[in-house]
Amino acid sequence: MCAKLRVRWTITPQIPPQPWINCNGCGGPRAFRSSGKARLNANGRSLDAWLIYRCVGCDKTWNRPIFERRNIRDIDPRILAALQSNDPLWIRAEAFDLDALRRRAQRIDEFPEFSIVKDVLCEACDWTHLEIELMVPVPARLRLDRLLASELSVSRTRLQALSEQGALCIVSGHADSLRRRIRAGIVVELDLSADAGREGLWRPRAAGMPI
Repeated sequence: MCAKLRVRWTITPQIPPQPWINCNGCGGPRAFRSSGKARLNANGRSLDAWLIYRCVGCDKTWNRPIFERRNIRDIDPRILAALQSNDPLWIRAEAFDLDALRRRAQRIDEFPEFSIVKDVLCEACDWTHLEIELMVPVPARLRLDRLLASELSVSRTRLQALSEQGALCIVSGHADSLRRRIRAGIVVELDLSADAGREGLWRPRAAGMPI
């Protein structure tokens, strides 16, 4: 069993995607941003719920349906509680639901800005392999090779070369995952046994420590 430095990166996009909707105020399609608020309406034992968006041009509102005419008994109590309290974490996650947005808009603007938290899970003495586990709570518009290149300060060309040499493996993911969007559950393993700079350079970058 090889000696590893195992880290977990949690990547969180900063700006929710913005659907383009016809805006009556602007007189044409405009981008709408999430207001961070939800609306819940009761009709007898049935409920309607919407996520409220605002036009980036004129601030006119658009209500994106979450569900309509749903019997209160069929609603997950946790979702109902989140809607009733306007829970910011739940609403934020809902605002990143690309599948739901694609059902309402043909064009959706996504943004590359993200925050990242790096945690060391375990570290063997004289480790030779670096293992990076990705946590992605909501969909992110970010390719894996761009993320690794940025955070590890290496070129994408070098990453591709390491992959072709077998020194970079996607343990959990597709064969071409380097060129795909990041997602939760991807594990990247780097064989750095021949790299003398693994402790002084690779570890600080992987673990989020100053060099």
